[in-house]
This record gives sequence, C-alpha cells and structure tokens, in this order.
Amino acid sequence: MLKQYTSIRKDLPEDVLLFFRLGDFYELFMDDAKEAAGLLGVALTKRNGMSMCGVPHHAAESYIGKLVKAGRRVALAEQVGEVKPGKIVKREVTQIISAGTVNDLNLLDQARNNYLAGVFFSNKKYGLAAMDLTTSHFKVAEFEDVADLEDEINRLSASEIIFSEEQCDLFENLSENSISHDSYAFLKEEALENLTQHFGTHSLDGFGCSDMLAGISAAGGVFHYVQSTLRRDLKHVLNLSVYKANAHVLIDTASSRNLDLVEHRAGRQHTLLGALDRTKTPMGARKLRHWILNPLRDADIIRSRHDLIGSLIAEPFQLSKIRDSLSEVRDIERTVGRLSGGSGNARDLQSLSKSLLAIPEVRDHLKALGGGPLANELIPRMREFRELVNLLEKAISDEPPVSLRDGGLFKDGYNQELDELRSASTEGKAWIAQLQSDEAERTGIKSLKVKYNNVFGYFIEITKANLASVPEDYTRKQTTANAERFITPALKEVENKILGADERAKQLEYEEFFKVRDEVLEHLDSLQDTADAIAEIDVIGGLTETARLFDYCRPTIDNGSKLNIVGGRHPVIDQNIIDEKFIPNDAELDTDATRLVILTGPNMAGKSTYIRQVALITLMSQIGSFVPAESATIGIVDRIFTRVGASDDLARGQSTFMVEMNETALILNNATKNSLVILDEIGRGTATFDGLSIAWAVAEHLHDEIGCRTLFATHYHELTSLAESKKGVGNANVAVREQNDKIIFLRKIVEGSADRSYGIQVARLAGLPIEIIERSKSILAHLEEKSVQPKAKSTRKKSPKKDQNLPDAQPPQLNLFS
Repeated sequence: MLKQYTSIRKDLPEDVLLFFRLGDFYELFMDDAKEAAGLLGVALTKRNGMSMCGVPHHAAESYIGKLVKAGRRVALAEQVGEVKPGKIVKREVTQIISAGTVNDLNLLDQARNNYLAGVFFSNKKYGLAAMDLTTSHFKVAEFEDVADLEDEINRLSASEIIFSEEQCDLFENLSENSISHDSYAFLKEEALENLTQHFGTHSLDGFGCSDMLAGISAAGGVFHYVQSTLRRDLKHVLNLSVYKANAHVLIDTASSRNLDLVEHRAGRQHTLLGALDRTKTPMGARKLRHWILNPLRDADIIRSRHDLIGSLIAEPFQLSKIRDSLSEVRDIERTVGRLSGGSGNARDLQSLSKSLLAIPEVRDHLKALGGGPLANELIPRMREFRELVNLLEKAISDEPPVSLRDGGLFKDGYNQELDELRSASTEGKAWIAQLQSDEAERTGIKSLKVKYNNVFGYFIEITKANLASVPEDYTRKQTTANAERFITPALKEVENKILGADERAKQLEYEEFFKVRDEVLEHLDSLQDTADAIAEIDVIGGLTETARLFDYCRPTIDNGSKLNIVGGRHPVIDQNIIDEKFIPNDAELDTDATRLVILTGPNMAGKSTYIRQVALITLMSQIGSFVPAESATIGIVDRIFTRVGASDDLARGQSTFMVEMNETALILNNATKNSLVILDEIGRGTATFDGLSIAWAVAEHLHDEIGCRTLFATHYHELTSLAESKKGVGNANVAVREQNDKIIFLRKIVEGSADRSYGIQVARLAGLPIEIIERSKSILAHLEEKSVQPKAKSTRKKSPKKDQNLPDAQPPQLNLFS
C-alpha cells in the first residue's frame, strides 16, 4: 500500500496535499500529514516511524474546505477497483480541488460566483477568461490596459488566477491567489484545438471571439488547467460568452469600493447590494450582484426591465404569487453543476425535482401580466420538464442519504429487482428477530441476544453465567470479557442471504443512480437556460419589491446629456436610518449646460452622502431598477468614476495623497464626455496652495477638455469663482442654520456657495475639550482680522503675467510659527 501511495504522490505537484482513501477514512502521510494536521487541528500520529493523520470520508468536504481557504490544493485518491481479501485495491487521483474549483455548497457563498480566472498577454492586449465550475459560466474578454484587466478580475472576485509560466514577470503579483501553469496550454494553437474539440465546432466564430487571440489563449489555459491538471469533468460547460466593455458601464475598483456597491467593512447591509437584494433564490442573488457591477448602456434593454417592474407593481397579486413560487426553487445552476461534475448525490436529484415542480407556477403568473418585451422573452425559457419531474418523483426516496453507497436512494416500486432484494433482506431480518425469541425459549437463557457487527456478522451472545446451558449445535466464534459469541449453521445461511441481498441492493441502487442522473443531464442545456431565466425574474421581482416598499419611481432613460433627479434619496442610508427621516435632494447636470457643480459646505453636513447618492441613483437606473426619487431623467453614462475619501496603501508603499492622485489620474485619463464623475476633496492630502492648485486644474480640465457631468465637493471655497468665468460651472452648498454659536445641519442642497466652513462648530460636535474650542475661536478671529499670509520664501520664479483664470492668493495657507 505504501508503494502505491508513493507512486501516486510523486506525480503530484509539491504544493498539493494528497487525501488517500483507506476504507472509511482519507489518510495523509509524511510531510502532507504534518502540514495538514497543523492546519486542520487533527491528531498527528506515527506508525513505523512515518507521520500520518486522517479524516472521516463522510466529513471530508469540510476539512478540504479549510485547507483550500488556507491556500492549499487537495488531491483525492479514491478506491476505484473492487475490494478483494488479501489484495491491494486499485486507487487513482480522481480530482484536485483548488480555491477556484470548490463544489461543496456548504463551502460556497451562494450569493456570488466562484470564478477561476486565466490571464495571458499577446498582441498588445491582455486576455482574460473566467470559469465558474459550479454554474458552468465561462466567459472571455480582452483589455488594452492592465488596470482594466485588474478591475474586471476584482469585479469577478476571482478565487484563483492562473497564468503562463513564461509570463511570471507580468502576472505573478496580480493577486495572492495567482499560480503559474504550463506555458504550452496557453499557446494559441493548443488553446484553439482544446476549445473547439470540447464545443464540437470547427472554429470559435459562433461564439464571437475568433479574433480575440489573447482571450482565446487565456481560455485555453483555464480549460487545460481544470480538465488536465485538476482532472475535472467539463461536459456541463456548454457555452463561451464574450464580455464586451462597450455594452456595460465601466466601474473601476476604487469607484466600486467608494460607492460600497457590494462590500463594506461594517457588513452587507451598508452596501447597495444589501439594500436591493430581496431575491428568493441563490441564482437570483448572484445575478443581482452581476447586474450591480455591470450596469447596461443599451436603453432598450434597460427600459424592458423597467417595463416588467412597472407591470409587477401594477399587479401586486401576481408579484406575490411569483415570489412565493420562487421561494420553492433551489440552486438549479449549482445542483446541475454538481451532478454533471460527478459530485452530485440523490439529495441533489430531490432538490432539482422540487425546483422544477415550482417553475410552471412562476411562468403562469408571469403570463398573467399580459406580456411585454422581457416577459415574452423569459416565459418560453421556463420549461416544465414534466417527464423529468415524474421520473424523479417516482424514483428518489423522500429522505435519501448523502452517500451513494449506503442504499435507501430509491422508493419502493421503482425497480422490481431492487424490491425483491429488499424483500429478501427484510424477511431474513424478521427471521433473525424471531430466532432470538425462539432460542431464548429453547435454551432457557432469557438474556440470550442475537447481534451484528461488521467483523463477525450475525452471532448469538450468551453471558458467561449461562454457558452451561449452551446447546451442542452452537459453534463458539469469539470470547469477550463478559460473554461468549456463537453461530449456528441456520444463522449463517440466513446471514448470507441478508448480507448478499443488502450488498446487491446497494450496488443496484448505486448503478441506478447514475442512470437517472444521466437522464437528467440529457436536459443539461435546457436546465441551464431555465435556471438563468428564473434568476432574471427573481432579480426583477426583488427589485419590484424594493421599489414597492420604499416608494421608488421609474426613471426616464435616454441617450441625452441630462441628469435630472428630483427628490432623490440615498438608497442605502434611506433604508438604514432610524432616528430621523432622510432629507431628499435634487440634482441637475447637463453636458450642454451646467456640467460641473462645485459643492461646498461644512464637514458632516452631507456632501459626501449627496454626491454618492447621485452616482447610485444613476447606476440603479442603468441596471433596470426603479430609483429612490420623485422623478429622474438619466442620460446614459458610459463610466462612473468616484474619488471619495482615501487612506494609506501601506502594502504598496503609497501615502494617502499618492492614492488620491492615482485615483484622480485614472479619472482624467479615462473619462469621456458621457461619463459621470464624482469628486470629494481633491488635493487635501498636501499643502494648502498645492492642493488648491491641483483641485483647480482638475476642475478646469473636466470642464474644458472632457466636458462630462461632474459633482465636485470641496472645502476650497476659491473654486466657486469658476462659475464666474466658465459657462458650464455652477455652485451649490449644503444649507446649515447657526444658532447660539452652534450649527444645525439641514441636509438640504441649495444654489450658491457656502460662505464658511464651520470647522470649529463641527469640532465642538466631535467632543473636543472646551479649552481647545475657545482657543481655536480666538486664533480664527485673529487670523481673519489680520488675513495672515504665508511667510515662507518661495523658490518659484514669478510669473511675468497674471492668469485671469487663477484665484487671488488670499488667506488659505497659514504659518503660525514664523
């Protein structure tokens, strides 16, 4: 056995831990055992000087999950041959499990996909392929800029990333989950051959990616890694979709983080996803996440979603019935993925049966709405699968076990041979139960018991006090501390019948399971399409429920230049606020009119909330959702940029100011006239004159050169003078009321610029000691009276002529120590 283990282990990569199946356990040996024992917290033992540890096979998935989360890969060496006395059973590695290929539903986040990504660079383009084995999603994309590649990988939340060994310098630092793979797998010819062979096509023209050479290489690398290295079945991967950036609103990683779209350090309820997610199925939850991270730019598709939400709001009875039916639908995508990938069991078939049973009800209530572009597209995709449901209901038992080898998978009456074997076993067990009573009476030993264990089978147990009464036809089998165990010829004969029937029944059920599974997988394509349609109506139903609960309006979507929101509310804060009512605000931007609004006002007044809410309402409009406003007209945007707040990026050795400048540079280099830009406090991380200069130049560039719709929140009141010299600049501020040297935040956005920053009053609210507050007021009065100027000598050469567009060098930068 050790020789067999060594032979299997030497063919595996060093970073893979080998789970070696021995009966009811997976065992690990030598260095693998030492590493796994420490990570899993299981006992490390030694036998003949060799380290070893083990885990029960029925609980293996949870242990494997811990190792994968710790960044390890796990190989499963299963017993594939028949067990014969005195012979070494044949074993082979059936699969290697990695972070990107986990398929245990208990280890997966049901609300997000689990993508394995591959990257490749060629022809001045970065290719990306991403596969979710649990749902069969397989997509390919290309980017000209590595930053766009990184943004897409972050949107996917890729669990594992592979790259060619020859491109380590390019990608080894792309993610802590990156791993190199055989270079030949990324070769265009190798990739193309593997992909076309799998899909049964002569080319990839039908998928729309035949000219995406870098993308094809990345897809080939992923395919080879999963199929050959990890030894996983990919027959459920039936399609290769192309991600086209021009179909979606591009949101970079920083903007997604700044807007708290899907993640927040304080929890999901503080994200847009948390505010909108009222889906009923895991498939719907995953699709909603995808929609939020990939808003649309096609007005017709967006309007079709708005139409269906409007129809459902008008028909609350149908909405309620659809959502009730969706509650009965399980995760069809991942269930089918498990069955196709070879890890499914009878419980998966039972779950699928219950899900398919609920789909006709969803479809019928959707039909009752009377049509519409999206409804008419979804209805025919929701198939009934009557024959399949009938088969599963007839075949699978009501409470099947997890293991395929334990029997009890099928109902009585499904298979005649199985019924006969079960009957033989039942009759034999009844005979044995009667034997105990008969033998106790015949021998006069009232304590006589007929028992069973896996080693000796059935036996008669008699305590030592009654050994004198043992009949002559009993044959001693074993002696224990307090009793003797015996067998009889009749007992062994019946035992052979029972055990033989049990074993044959279990084997028959095992074989029959795969027949039923294969019949299910004949409908694989239709099941996947139906699951996707169910996910879409689930998202629409959830968005409708949110709109109904919080009084959202239908936005007007067009390809114009305006962004007009009346009575807008922040979708997340509006739901979480408890002690007060959220104050709604208007917003108006137009690339052909006022396209840049300078927003001033004190800290804590609500500037950041306001500019974020404008971005979120725009994004919600373009995923097809109703929005928290009285009315909204949104001219479609192609990108949403936000530079809101900043902190040190110590891992990259970047200061707060450098992070801020990097994000600002990304915006200036990539924004177009159709983009929406949200800026908060540009230039605050450096000296005042430097910061003001940068903020001024950025505002001018956005207005003059790019011409996009922009909200610019700032404490540099000097920027408000831009409205005097530039036609497309407007001023707004957050209203406050001053009372007895205290301020009340009104949370209302009004026209014009703020005249003060109220910094000392905000400091008072923050709890600064009163002596600090009083001293601050004294210093401020002195500075305002004297208009103190900076006294440090400038090393800059004086400009020969004053630029009329520049601010006057009035009091902003102060030096109290010169």
